[in-house]
This record gives sequence, structure tokens and C-alpha cells, in this order.
Amino acid sequence: MARSVMIALVGVDGSGKSTQARALARRLTARGIPATYFENAGGRPLWNRLARALGRADGVALFGRTLYPALEATVRALAMARTVLVARLTGRTAVLDRWTWCQEVVMAARGDRGRRAVRAGYAIFPRPAVVCFLATSPEVAQRRVAARGIDTEELAHLRALDAAYRALPDFTSFVTVDGDADPDEVAAALDRAVSPLVSR
Repeated sequence: MARSVMIALVGVDGSGKSTQARALARRLTARGIPATYFENAGGRPLWNRLARALGRADGVALFGRTLYPALEATVRALAMARTVLVARLTGRTAVLDRWTWCQEVVMAARGDRGRRAVRAGYAIFPRPAVVCFLATSPEVAQRRVAARGIDTEELAHLRALDAAYRALPDFTSFVTVDGDADPDEVAAALDRAVSPLVSR
């Protein structure tokens, strides 16, 4: 199997990860560097919609504080395994929307148990060549989430997510990008961060 360069974008909900990751994959491909966008989510919108359809507030209320994180972590692990397999089979540059740290962060923000077990289980997944943290103020992130019209986020939760990212032991190795900036400026910063890895 061919080696694939892996580039991860992480950050709180509403930081622009998905939008910027998709756009980065398109720009790389246009430059002659075949790239594929991979979403590595835990399925929260799906579980929340299911919960509301069944008269519960959200996925945590539906599945419970023990089962829900396990379900979420398993779904994310399956997504990441698919990402690694496809990237290695194709040899294409992989632009990752979320990666292993995101599960640990969301569990920390909720106060879930089992973070150590998730970290140990996720150790099988390769570390991306570069990890870009989109640093977005919780207030801006909350407005963006509301504008999407798909879900909502409490300001306290967004603050907890931001704090959990910054508390990660690996955080100092991330490339921090100003997620509050104009989208074109964010894209330019991402291009600069990944350019040494994919230059031809």
C-alpha cells in the first residue's frame, strides 16, 4: 500500500473544520496533488435527531452517560479506520476533518469517564503529518453553529471544548490558525502550513 500524507483539522464545533478541510482537499487536487476529504465524526447529529424523534433531549439522554460515549467513540473509530485504509490503498493525500483528539476533547468537555481507555484504543491510529487547530472564539463558533440550522451549541460547552483542546499534551505540536479570521485568510494559513508536506 502507498504511503499517504495525512493532514488533520481540529477545533470546536463551528470553527470551520469541515468547510476548510473540503476546500483544502479541492485546492490540493487542483494543484496536481490528489487529495481526499475524510470526515471522522462520532455521529452526534444523527443520535440527537434519533433522540428527539423518540422524545428525548439528545443522544446522551437516550443512551445514557456510559453507553453514549462508547457508541460515539466506536463510530469515530470505524470512520478513522476507513480513512486510514482508503488513504493507504489510494496513496492520495488525506485531509482529515477531526481525528483522535476530538473524541477525547468532547468527552472531557462533558465530564465523561473512559477517556484513558479511548486514548489507549485510538493509539493504533497514525498521527497526521500536520495538525491544524482552528482557534475560534466560543462566541463566534456559537453564531456559526446557529447559522447552519442543523444543531445548537451552548456557550459553556464550546468554552469547555476549547479549554480541553488547549489542555491536550499534544496541543503544543499543533499549528494554530486563527479561525475567527476571514475564510480566505484561514485558507491561506492552512496552505502555508501544509505546503512543506505536499510541495512538488
